[in-house]
Amino acid sequence: MIEAKKLMKMAGKWQKAAAIGRIRRISLRRSNSKDADSRCGEMVADKGHFVVYTVDKKRFVIPLKFLSSDIFKELFRMSAEEFGLPGNGPITLPCDAVFMDYVVSLVRGRVSKDLESALLMSLATGRCCSSSILLQSNDKCQPLLQSF
Repeated sequence: MIEAKKLMKMAGKWQKAAAIGRIRRISLRRSNSKDADSRCGEMVADKGHFVVYTVDKKRFVIPLKFLSSDIFKELFRMSAEEFGLPGNGPITLPCDAVFMDYVVSLVRGRVSKDLESALLMSLATGRCCSSSILLQSNDKCQPLLQSF
């Protein structure tokens, strides 16, 4: 299990290296196959971005500036606890695509500190839910936002 400080230190090094231009692209390894060349564009993130996957195998290309978000820091800490640090594989976050879309929209929209604190508290207590989780167990989860 990796500590949050160590994970943030690693992310900070990547961010600094990308800022000075030493790292131009981050790529993921895939097994060799006949159509590997056609998938090459799928495997490489653009400059200034990184790739994460959710537990339901959805791929997200995220701007490096999101690494400074407390929400992403907590998701990375949870990922390290649950899955360990990937050696040669992709980073998998412990949430599904619906929840990840929600997080990205919050961080992109410069979420208020109150909402960020509430989300971090729900992540820390393990009560974060998305619509797909709510369908599986209605009695155990509370939705993050209710409709108006």
